[in-house]
Amino acid sequence: MVRRITEQINGIGSITFIRSVRAKHLRISIKPFKGIQVSVPSAVPLQRAVQFVESKRNWILKHLLSVKKYEEQANKAAKNNDSIDPVLAKQLLTSHLQELAKRFGFSYNKVSIRNQKTRWGSCSHNNNISLNRKILRLPDKLQEYILLHELVHTRIKDHSIKFWQELEKILPQARKLNKELKKHHIYIL
Repeated sequence: MVRRITEQINGIGSITFIRSVRAKHLRISIKPFKGIQVSVPSAVPLQRAVQFVESKRNWILKHLLSVKKYEEQANKAAKNNDSIDPVLAKQLLTSHLQELAKRFGFSYNKVSIRNQKTRWGSCSHNNNISLNRKILRLPDKLQEYILLHELVHTRIKDHSIKFWQELEKILPQARKLNKELKKHHIYIL
């Protein structure tokens, strides 16, 4: 069972303490648009968790500053989201996906193009592929990587070693491109 408790801490702000039987240690995370969260093991009193936060005040304030800057950039970029024409995005991404599927012998059921906040793409168990229209803002090599990644998921539904081996057969630099893609934040594009 998970319990959430939100507290205000002077000089830091709102903190969500998440008490969980799965938590083994006190752990602080600061994520864009989610704020400061502290994982608290069941046996640890809330007061001890608050003291832990206080002891990490400088670290929290430093990271909170960079997260706030990131959120500002993301909010500015969100206002520009409408600049990607959804009809054009569907046409371009669908056509590229079809071409890659044909070239490498993949098949899929349906494709949908969305304006997602957290994913570049996904593939359902029924081989329906969903793509984020923001893919069009990426360099060509990363666009192709995402499309091939989802096509390989039509055969292998997880990220096992077998999946990566299959992807690297058709795209030898797949792991390198995966790392490069992580530098591009969906919120900002």
